[in-house]
Amino acid sequence: MTTLRVPRPAAPTPPATGAGPAAVRAGSERAQWADVAKGACILLVVLWHVVVKHYLQIDWHVGVPVPGAWGLLGEQLLPLRMPLFFTISGVFAANAVNRPWRVAGRTRIAGFLYLYAIWLLIHTALLAAAPGFPTDRARSGTDLLAQLTITPSNLWYLYALALYFTLAKAVRRIPRPAVLAAAAALSVVTAAGLLDTPGNRGGLYQNLVFFLAGLYLRPYVLRWAATATDRRLALTFLGYAGVLALMGVAGAERWPGVWLLVSVVAVGFGVTAAVRAGRWPGFADPLAALGRRTLPVYVIHMPVLALAHRCLVGPVSELGGTGQALLVLGYPVLLTAAVLGLSLALHRALTAARLTWLFALPRFGIRRTGPRQRGD
Repeated sequence: MTTLRVPRPAAPTPPATGAGPAAVRAGSERAQWADVAKGACILLVVLWHVVVKHYLQIDWHVGVPVPGAWGLLGEQLLPLRMPLFFTISGVFAANAVNRPWRVAGRTRIAGFLYLYAIWLLIHTALLAAAPGFPTDRARSGTDLLAQLTITPSNLWYLYALALYFTLAKAVRRIPRPAVLAAAAALSVVTAAGLLDTPGNRGGLYQNLVFFLAGLYLRPYVLRWAATATDRRLALTFLGYAGVLALMGVAGAERWPGVWLLVSVVAVGFGVTAAVRAGRWPGFADPLAALGRRTLPVYVIHMPVLALAHRCLVGPVSELGGTGQALLVLGYPVLLTAAVLGLSLALHRALTAARLTWLFALPRFGIRRTGPRQRGD
């Protein structure tokens, strides 16, 4: 999850896309809203993993349905987290997609595949020390080969970015509406359970459409961000809550097209909320700072959580009713904050130890021949 930088236009005139002055202003400075959105997404990813992989594995005996409420909340955010993440990734991949294969292949495709492969090996080794931790892991050479190729691991976001970027470059000459329609169809049939999706393959299939939408519809996303209002925030929130409620009441999660529709509404709400959050710097600035550090959090947090699970699941399960009652409501928030803090601290320690090759493809002495372009 690389830091997003928005390219500066060569002149203060609207681009040929017809995005208009508002969209140009949204793309002419660093997109604070994008960093806020990324920070919120990685926060929600970690919170979701804390809830489903640890919190719900604890033997709670408090007599109130608080654990179930945390699980339900996490499920309601599923249409928001990764679709919004991939939409933003697509928006800011536009410049790189237009670069030659030699350049784009190293900075994007090889870079993401390298990070995926090296952290897959690290996760495989570290998660072996926590066999009771409920998460995907390679238990054999065959499993590892599958995770490297056809069924990505918990690190599938990195794998997906490499795959999506390669596909986007390969189909550049095909009409965009046709490509977007094919990706939408793939998302629909996947959500409907019509495809075999072991491991994290389902997420891989379902989210391609959001990356391509961010890439192809970039001017409209930027315009949407530049014209966000409180009224739109309220309407998109009510729309998101409404379609979630309708989907739940009707049991329509697997109805063709429903999940895609809910996710589109969620992305519209997420972009609007990220923009409007800028009115409260005390809230938005920490999220934006986190959004600029999503990669280390994403690759480090799972082993940290596995260690926490090994150390805490037994003692917390054995607490008396009073102790659990004091913990049950805020426990996911406290543990999420701890996992985030430890992940960032480990990143600082690793980079201080000059292990930067864990977070970027080494250049092996290759010298850049031109100035670094914004948007890399």
